[in-house]
Amino acid sequence: MIHLVKKLTLAFILVNVETGMENEVLQEVRKVPGVQEAYLVYGVYDLLVKIEAESDGALREAVINHIRRLSGVRSTLTMMVVEVG
Repeated sequence: MIHLVKKLTLAFILVNVETGMENEVLQEVRKVPGVQEAYLVYGVYDLLVKIEAESDGALREAVINHIRRLSGVRSTLTMMVVEVG
């Protein structure tokens, strides 16, 4: 018997937010479908987000239509994982 394993698209997203909106944006990002983890971080970016999607298109949808449209988000940088393990 052959078992097909569907490979998910995994990415990490760095997010810049408006000053003072870090916690609010963090809570909203955690509600986005596919978001596995999200953290406040120090440095150039304000949030680090780990997200999984069923395809590159679904990942693009989550970033463009959900994360980037959240109030307080200024910019994002998406890093797609090319190899796991």
